Formats: sequence, structure tokens, C-alpha cells
Amino acid sequence: MRDHGGNIDWAIAHYGGDAADWIDLSTGINRVPYPLPAISPEAWTTLPTRAATASLVEAARAAYRCPAAILPVAGAQAAIQMIPRTAAPGRARILAPTYNEHAAALRAAGWQVAEVGDLAALEGADLAIVVNPNNPDGKRYKPEDLLRLAGGVTCLVVDESFADPDPGLSIAAAAGRPGMFILRSFGKFYGLAGLRLGFVLGAEEEIAALAEMAGPWPVSGAAIEVGRAALMDRDWAVATSARLAAETERLDAMAEAAGWRSIGGSALFRLYDCGDAATAQERLARARIWSRIFPYASGWIRLGLPGNAAEWARLAAAPA
Repeated sequence: MRDHGGNIDWAIAHYGGDAADWIDLSTGINRVPYPLPAISPEAWTTLPTRAATASLVEAARAAYRCPAAILPVAGAQAAIQMIPRTAAPGRARILAPTYNEHAAALRAAGWQVAEVGDLAALEGADLAIVVNPNNPDGKRYKPEDLLRLAGGVTCLVVDESFADPDPGLSIAAAAGRPGMFILRSFGKFYGLAGLRLGFVLGAEEEIAALAEMAGPWPVSGAAIEVGRAALMDRDWAVATSARLAAETERLDAMAEAAGWRSIGGSALFRLYDCGDAATAQERLARARIWSRIFPYASGWIRLGLPGNAAEWARLAAAPA
């Protein structure tokens, strides 16, 4: 099994307690989720109609300000696994370190994968991947630089899974250029990862090819209804973005007080150098707080943002 955050079942088995005892900060999932709307009985009992799916696409088009084709999928992860299979395998380059499923999916599809450290090193690739903002360090890339890069590679995939609180980073408005896919996650910002919903934005013919791979019902009726309601609720999105901005400052201040050095992050997670991440993770785990560490950086620890006041208090009281 590949290493991920969200492996709370392993933490429970290793450190004890029940799921209700734990605060899972190992992911970048908003712990103050969008309030679930009422879901019609038909969402559970009938197959999604084309009209219903189209209404979700229109909500996504407005929320992401995207003029191009959009395919709803079962989370951005579904697109990560499908896109490498849309073309004959060749030379892929990934701006790294980043979310490890991109490399895993490419290798599984037969691609030669190289991880590089800057945008310029992606030039000339048959397929290039940039996560913006990046996971885990939150590094950001200007839209104009990414669009310039698109002209120097055969296919560019820009993973914007954490971009909702920072829409100025997105290149969704430029979607539709052949050879460019943009991935959006619904579950992270809206805090409903279990719904399994995401979107791929791109050129009409290439999105049509992905739709053939995804099949006739790529997302559930419940995902369509909840996703449409949430994406149309721009007041909630604006208020949530403001709350997250304030709370990242709060978390950074707590980490600094503990002697940790901030490396970066996004509005949904923060990355710190604490010297000995494995020890810090274990100390937090003894307080039933789960975090994320990385095999390639022994000092790095990543924390999502706590949800309610009780969670913030528990984190503040936990040994660092």
C-alpha cells in the first residue's frame, strides 16, 4: 500500500482508541464541511440522468469560471488514474516532491517517470504534471508561467485540488487548449471527501475521450445533488476562504510557539520542519491527533486545520 494521509485506521490500530477519540489532521480536508442539503429519494433509487449531470457541470463551470468542457468524476483521484491511459506511454515529468499518486498512476500505465525540481525542467516532456498549490509544501505557480509551459510539452496536467481558497492561482479560465487538463477536487475544500466527487477541465475532444473511459455514470446521484448545491453557494465559499485564511495564521503561530519552523502550505494544510517528525507524530498520536510525515524529509510534519473550538484546544494542549 502506498503511503498517504488519512490512514486513521492504522493510527487507531497502533495507538488505540476509537475513531471518535481521534482528530485526523493528516489530510487537507476541511473539518468544517459544507452543510449537507436534503437529498431527494430519486438520488438513491434511480440512475443519474443526463440532465442532472449537466446541471452539475454548469454549477462547476460557474464556480470555476471555466469556459471549456468539464467531466465530473469520482474524485480527482479517478482522473489521475485515467489521464495516463489517454495516450501511448512516453516520457513523463513531475514537479516534485508532490502527491505521490501521480507518479504511481503513470508508472502503472507504462510511462517513464522523472521527478524534477523546477518548471523549466518539465519542458519537452510528453506529459508534465504540476500540482498548484503544491502538496505538501504549498508552493504556488503563476498562471502565466503554467500557460507558457503548456506550449513546451505535449500534455500538461495541472492539479488544482487545493486551489478553491485561492482562485487567482487557477488556469481554469484558459481551459480548452488541446493537451491541457485541469483537475479540481470537490471533497477537500467542501469537507465532503467521502462523496467522491471531482472534475476534469479541458478540450472538448479530450474530455470526451475521458468520458468514454469513465463510463455512463461516473458520479452518483447524491454527489450530483450535493455538489450542485455546494458549488452554487458562493457566499459559503467566500466565508470559508476567509475563515481558513485566519486559521492558517493561528496554526502557524501555535507551531512557531512549539519551536517548529514553517515551510509553507495552503489554506487547508500547513507544513513544518520540527527536527524529528516521527517523534512529533508519535507525541501527537498519544493525544489522539493524527498527522502526516514524509519518508523523504525526516523533519517535515504536515497538519490540516482543526475544526471546532474543542479540536483547537486539544491541539494546543498536545505535546509537540
